Amino acid sequence: MFQKTVRNLNRIREFIQVLMKYGFEDLVASTALKRFIPNQANWLRDEKPVLTYSRWERVRMVIEELGTTFIKFAQTLSNRPDLLPEGLIKELEKLQNQVPPIGLTQIKQTIKQELGREASEIFSFFDEKPLAAASIGQVHKATLPTGESVVVKVQRPDAKRQVAVDLALLRDVVRFTESYFKNLGILNPLEIVDTFEKTMQRELDYTEELRNMEKFIKLYKGKANFHIPFPYRNFSTARVLTTEYIQGCKITDIAQLEVWGLEPKGIIEKGLDIYLTQIFEYGFFHADPHAGNILVKPNGTLVLIDFGMVGKLLKHQKYAFAGVFIGLANQDPKAMARNMRTLSPDSIIPDMQAFEGAMQELIEEFIVFGDPQAGISEFTVSLQKVIYQYKLQVPGAVFLILRALAILEGIGKHLYPAFETINYIKPYGLKLLNEQFSFRNQRNELFYSVSQGISLLYAFPAELKSILHQVRNGELNINMVQKGQEERERRQVAGQKRLSWVFLMGVFWLSSALTWQASAFFSISSLVFAIFAGLMLFWHDLKE
Repeated sequence: MFQKTVRNLNRIREFIQVLMKYGFEDLVASTALKRFIPNQANWLRDEKPVLTYSRWERVRMVIEELGTTFIKFAQTLSNRPDLLPEGLIKELEKLQNQVPPIGLTQIKQTIKQELGREASEIFSFFDEKPLAAASIGQVHKATLPTGESVVVKVQRPDAKRQVAVDLALLRDVVRFTESYFKNLGILNPLEIVDTFEKTMQRELDYTEELRNMEKFIKLYKGKANFHIPFPYRNFSTARVLTTEYIQGCKITDIAQLEVWGLEPKGIIEKGLDIYLTQIFEYGFFHADPHAGNILVKPNGTLVLIDFGMVGKLLKHQKYAFAGVFIGLANQDPKAMARNMRTLSPDSIIPDMQAFEGAMQELIEEFIVFGDPQAGISEFTVSLQKVIYQYKLQVPGAVFLILRALAILEGIGKHLYPAFETINYIKPYGLKLLNEQFSFRNQRNELFYSVSQGISLLYAFPAELKSILHQVRNGELNINMVQKGQEERERRQVAGQKRLSWVFLMGVFWLSSALTWQASAFFSISSLVFAIFAGLMLFWHDLKE
């Protein structure tokens, strides 16, 4: 426990030192972090004083220097423009997690720990040179004794421990500086850390990625133009993932595509078709389709790799997301506003007319008077500004989709400069809307509503019996929140004070009248007190 405390204190001091190096003394000095302040110094970055950089640039520099977990945290936040301002989002998108490869001895040791046998017993060939090295894992090519070429992803030995330490630090730092972040407009920083922690736990468990691959294989069974690498369960654990090796080139390798006789325009159209099918038909999609994760086989078949990040949309979210793009294409701001509201049911939009006006501005910007070259990337930026402005609590999957579409559009323009993503989205949206109002879907919705009603009627007697039992035993607690309760209590107290002064004034007036003949002094004293009580009553009325 003592060693853990010392490590955490050292990490906190390191964190503060990096903050102050990049000119965030105000964050340290105005929060509980000030108790850990180390010696200050003059700091430079690329031979320039750090304070000459913008605030958001310095935020990115802090994150880069703090390392892997913080970089991944920032990369996750870069997909959430509903939480962060645009300038910070742009800086976070620049982050690259470049890590040196780890030694082959450590890799083979992890394989033995996880699979129970030496790597040489499991694989007839294991390439010493890694195909890729990332913050969590490292990838090597290998061959099974049966002859299949495979890719083996092995988790770094210290990854889980380092992530746990950094997450604990991150939580403590956010707790110390919560008010600072709220002043910047980030209203729920601890909730953001909770969400990120769940994401990291999934990334640290390779069985989650394996299950994602198996789901995609079932969804696309029998489709010739799309392939998912086969995962080998017998050679996979939470820290080792073995999958089929795919011989192919990156989707952006135009020279190789031409050598194979493949048309770049047809390749990107096929890729977008696959991706839009994932969104609008299955509601289950690969969330990181950058060029390194999309391969093309010599026969033109597209291959997706790295399923550590996937997104899911519920049925009503699919319909609403499609409705936003249909409303844009049809120049219908009311439809766009209505569907955006459906996507964020927990958000409060105080002025719906102003919100519709914001949608109208989007339509004018991209459809009516827009730049013909503007595409999904520009639309995404503008839509995200509206989401941030109105603090809409849109599902995280929506931002993953927008980001993925923007990435695919960039790939598309690289392969075919005239490529426009928005033109391909509308037919899928219309197909989904037709499905929404189809007889089959309406029938299913009706059956669901009826079944819910029957379930409620069936459960009602038991629920009522339970409530009556609690009432009989004095166990029923009712929590009531009344709007304006404080104001009512204040008025009640003021009324009681006023009544007290009225009562005293009446008593003294009556006393003065009854004692006038018996004692002039006592009568006059009572009169004075009555007048005083009347003045106090008048003063309380003026206050109210």
